[in-house]
Amino acid sequence: MDSLIELPSYTRSELALRNGQDRSEIWIAWEGKIYDVTDSRLWRNGKHYEHWSGQDLTEELSDSPHGQRVFEGRTPIGILEQKTES
Repeated sequence: MDSLIELPSYTRSELALRNGQDRSEIWIAWEGKIYDVTDSRLWRNGKHYEHWSGQDLTEELSDSPHGQRVFEGRTPIGILEQKTES
């Protein structure tokens, strides 16, 4: 987990821009980590079946047939900032 401390953090708004539409990057978040799936043929145009990129998919992944194993071998590129109360 120490290596995660060195990763840049991004807000949900910054993540939302990486949806394959507003910008060419296609990013998704899972369990507080952000992954770049731009190179995945399964995320063309920012969509994978009914899932859209640019958001936290932690809750949605529980309904997927593959589960968390899709993240095996992928290196997180950032940390998703948690919501703070103001």
